[in-house]
Amino acid sequence: MSGVSKDAAESITAEVTRRWHVADALLPAPGPLPAGCGAQLTVAGPDGTLTAVASCEHIEMAPGSLDLAWSAARQFKLTPRIQGPDVEGGLDRLLTMWRKHVAGVAGHAGNDSAAVVEWPCRDVEGTAALLRHGLAPLGVVAARRAGRGGDRAGAAEQRGLPEGVTVRRAGPADIEAVLRLGLAVIRFDAHFGGVAGRTGLDAALRQEARAMLAGPRPWTWLAERDGRPVGMLAAQYPEAARWIAPMVSQAPAAYNMLTYVAVEERASGVGAAMVDRLHHDADAAGVAVMLLHYEQANPLSAPFWSQQRYRPVWTSWEARPAGAIR
Repeated sequence: MSGVSKDAAESITAEVTRRWHVADALLPAPGPLPAGCGAQLTVAGPDGTLTAVASCEHIEMAPGSLDLAWSAARQFKLTPRIQGPDVEGGLDRLLTMWRKHVAGVAGHAGNDSAAVVEWPCRDVEGTAALLRHGLAPLGVVAARRAGRGGDRAGAAEQRGLPEGVTVRRAGPADIEAVLRLGLAVIRFDAHFGGVAGRTGLDAALRQEARAMLAGPRPWTWLAERDGRPVGMLAAQYPEAARWIAPMVSQAPAAYNMLTYVAVEERASGVGAAMVDRLHHDADAAGVAVMLLHYEQANPLSAPFWSQQRYRPVWTSWEARPAGAIR
């Protein structure tokens, strides 16, 4: 926290840790703020004691990155820490300062830009301030702890499938099917906050799929009707999911990267059967928590993932373009 004393930083971090743990046991202890761009974003109480601090990162996504399927190419990311007791007021003041800072950066109003705040779902004291400043809840990080709902071992064989449909583990020879169904996920998510019309996403997804399918037991499954792929689930082992693991307090964490079921097969049990395969493998491997993203506005995602014992942990609040923040 550049420009903030060690005592003030420790006091704010301790209070945020307490509030997060009361709100949600899956939240991690907040780590140090990212170095950011150097903008000084601090809020002091009536006695001059700091009550809130934040850093702003300016992020340029690499061309050809698979992340560009869901993210703006240029991001201004705010990471706030607020001591309280007035969390809403502290966040409101930080957002006001952040808006002025972003407005002074060249290119902040470009169409392919976003102002982003990742906020814990159950820390509801900040919600009103985020809405007031024009940010919308777009992406959700949801989690399923191991063994939720009892011992699920063997559930993959117990759930029924429609007649003519089977689920099997994918391998290197299935890369074209995995690529086709993965791109279908991206196209569908474009309705709800993903980004349509990107070039190079097929190449990025092919590279990711090739790596996932190369292992001896890939965490990738295909659902097939009479031999024709109609569903796909692809997940990352904990070794590949280290990028998202710090968002929760339990470890090891794995990541469900893509899940898709063809329109004509939805609500038939195909998606749940593929998820059961993943959970069976993950529980057997000692995975403590499985994570995934879904789009908040997608009418299919929240009900389905709730049925699979996932619950929201983080929400990505965004204003697109970044100049739209108020």
